[in-house]
Amino acid sequence: MMKTRYASVEPYTTLDGSQIRELMHPAHHAAHGNRAQSFAEAIVAPGATTRLHRHHVTEEIYHITQGAGRMTLGDTQFDVAAGDTICIAPDTPHCIACAGEMALKILCACSPAYSHDDTELL
Repeated sequence: MMKTRYASVEPYTTLDGSQIRELMHPAHHAAHGNRAQSFAEAIVAPGATTRLHRHHVTEEIYHITQGAGRMTLGDTQFDVAAGDTICIAPDTPHCIACAGEMALKILCACSPAYSHDDTELL
């Protein structure tokens, strides 16, 4: 079967400080056919900012599904809100701050799949 249920995936706090729920990751879902990418939901609490970090190999795509925030991407900062999609190229320093009273929810697609070993805190 090539699906997971949201409620069955336990969240954890990742290196950047956000709460992550890995909806599909080869390390946990290879039996579902997933081999090359990961897909997760990140939640950043109101008033919180993830730690500035970069991934040397992984390209990420963020899609904001709830809330509003401020994205740092390299030397650029810009506002983001529900409905926005951001591409984060490998080796690009990035972080995101939740700028509202509602938690910031982000769908994160990573290729190749997210790895702590590929994450450098800055």
